Amino acid sequence: HYGVYHDAQQADGSYDFKPQLSVMKPIVSKYDIAYYNQETILGGDNLGISSYPRFNTPQSEGDAFLDAGFNMVSLASNHTMDKGEQGVLNSVAYWKSKKDIAYSGQWNSFEDRAEQIAKVYEVNGIKYGYISYTTWTNGLETPSGKEYLNNVYSDEEAAADIAALKDKVDFIIVAMHWGTEYSFGVNAKQDEIAKYLSNLGVDLIIGAHPHVVESCEYINDNKTFVIYSLGNFISDQGDIDNLTGLAMEVTLKKVVNVDDTVTKSVESPKAELLYTKDKRDFRVIPYPQLNDSILPGWQNYYNKYKAVVNEFYPDLTWGLTYE
Repeated sequence: HYGVYHDAQQADGSYDFKPQLSVMKPIVSKYDIAYYNQETILGGDNLGISSYPRFNTPQSEGDAFLDAGFNMVSLASNHTMDKGEQGVLNSVAYWKSKKDIAYSGQWNSFEDRAEQIAKVYEVNGIKYGYISYTTWTNGLETPSGKEYLNNVYSDEEAAADIAALKDKVDFIIVAMHWGTEYSFGVNAKQDEIAKYLSNLGVDLIIGAHPHVVESCEYINDNKTFVIYSLGNFISDQGDIDNLTGLAMEVTLKKVVNVDDTVTKSVESPKAELLYTKDKRDFRVIPYPQLNDSILPGWQNYYNKYKAVVNEFYPDLTWGLTYE
C-alpha cells in the first residue's frame, strides 16, 4: 500500500523497509525456517511502483524481509499477474539472486517449475519439500502455455507435485492462497482442499488471502496441521481486523527408531497476534508489547482475535518461544 511505501521512502527516492520490521527481526531470526506470504509482486521498480488494485512493490521490501530472518516465501497469489509476464519474470530473477531462500509459486519456465517443485531442503537433518498455490487470480489469467508464471491450484496438479516429493523428504509444507476475503470463518473449499492435501501426505498447510486471522487445527488423525489464515503481516488497510496478523510456531520432529523406522510429527503449535502500527513510522509489533497509547483498548482486540484463532483448537498455546 502507498502508506507503507511512503513511510519507507528515503530522501533520494529509494526505499528502506527494514525499520518497519525492526521489532520482529530478533524474533524471526531465531527460527530455522521462517515463512511469510509475499502478497504483492516484486515486479521490478522499473515497471513502476503501484498500489491497489494492481500492485508492484519495491524489491527492497524483499530485502527487508530477508534481513529480518525470513527464509521461506510464498509467491502464488491473486496479485501475481498484476504487472503481467514481465513482472513475474523480474520477481523470479530477484528471488533466484538470493541465497538460502526457499521460494515457490512463480517460475520462468516449466523446467524451472519442475526443478523447484521437486527441490529438497534440509535443516537439522530433516528434509522437507515446499510448494505454494493460489486458488484466486482476480481474473488475471496467465498466458496460455505459460501457466508456470502463477501456480494456480488444482487437485490433479497438487497430486502430481506431491508425488514428485513424497519419497524424498520427511515433511511436505504447502502454502495455500485461499479462503474468503475479510471472513474470520473457514469456508467449505478450504476445508475440502485441506483434507485432500492431508490425504496426499502434506504435513503442514499455511493459509493466506482473507486479510484477517482464522483458526488452526490438526486434521486427519493429527497427520496434518493447518493454519487457515495468518491475516496481514503488514498493510495499510486501516481497519484493525486487517492490521492484526498471526505469527505461529510449530516444531517439525523426526525420530529414527531402533528398528530404523521413522516417526514424524508436527508438534507444539504456539501463536501470537501481531499489530501493524500505521500512518507514521510503521512497525509490526506483537500484541503483548502494545499499550493503550499505541492501540486504545488493545486488550479487548487481543481477546477478540484470540477467540477466532482458538475456535477449532482451544488448547493452542499462546506466546512464542522468544518469550
